[in-house]
Amino acid sequence: MPLSFLTADRAFEAVDDAALPHHDRDRWRRPYRPGPWRVGAAAVMLLLASFVLFAAVVIAATATLASAAAVFGMAAAVIVCALRLLRMGVWVSAQGLRHVTFFGTRTAPWDQVAQVRTVQQPVRWLGLPRAVQGQALVLLRQGRAADSPPPLMTTHNADFLARPGAFDRAADSVEAWADEYRRG
Repeated sequence: MPLSFLTADRAFEAVDDAALPHHDRDRWRRPYRPGPWRVGAAAVMLLLASFVLFAAVVIAATATLASAAAVFGMAAAVIVCALRLLRMGVWVSAQGLRHVTFFGTRTAPWDQVAQVRTVQQPVRWLGLPRAVQGQALVLLRQGRAADSPPPLMTTHNADFLARPGAFDRAADSVEAWADEYRRG
């Protein structure tokens, strides 16, 4: 088993976000990697879930099974929340563009997409009510008002906070997918 990250023939900091030509374009894919804030929050949630699962085992051995089942249910809810947190983001495929949020998913087929563009606007910092000046990738749909479309991703969300270069690459990638599939 070669450990390519330890060998001298591969650059340590090399990042290749481009999709390979043999990849199936009909599969939904996120054209960027999840950011450290999102991965860190999910890791902390999974760590908390492991402690709650351990508590459920202890409760099952010492108390009633009903109380252990309730604690196990809480751990399962934390695990589901952590996995949903990791699933959030913008996904693209040959069918269209999908925006996954914590509580819902919106899919726009490519024939309904008028434009995907990056705009300078006030954005929410890590999804909190505090707004700061930043960039946002917005989706303009055909037949809908273009007053203030909700952003698909911003420079201050959990994927791109303090990583403006990663936001630029991801936005360019989503815009390239949109340009390719709106024409075809």
